[in-house]
Amino acid sequence: MYANDGFRELDRQECMALLVKTPVGRIVYTRQALPAVLPVNFCLAPDGAVLLRTSASSDLVSAIDGAVVAFEADEVDAATQSGWSVVVTGEASPVTDPGEHAWLLHSGPRSWVPAPREVFVRIDPELVTGRELIGGRTLYGLDSSWTAGAGRLGTA
Repeated sequence: MYANDGFRELDRQECMALLVKTPVGRIVYTRQALPAVLPVNFCLAPDGAVLLRTSASSDLVSAIDGAVVAFEADEVDAATQSGWSVVVTGEASPVTDPGEHAWLLHSGPRSWVPAPREVFVRIDPELVTGRELIGGRTLYGLDSSWTAGAGRLGTA
């Protein structure tokens, strides 16, 4: 990001506060040596880890165990060209601690597609970055082409 490019860099505390406000994000991981992205519901642990719930037999669980992944969540308002995006990068692993697992059964994310055997996945937040877009702002201030309604590619 460049200074005055319309984006504001968010600090870790701001990022975590925004993540609490949205229930859906995307996990980015490697599947068969290719990038893969899945939408997931999630919650945050008290220590800031991102927690997911999925089927124990899912390809996701085997692909991410011990791997570094990215998790992204955002909120965008297309009408005002504003919003935010937060990325959490860290190691992912299934939750194996019985106490944490028991706590997650009651307080963790609910499965949207229940499976006979489910696991919780923890992403430890090693790197947390985010940015906020304040609609219609550019390097030079307010972008009049957006406010005039032009704002589409190929229009003047």
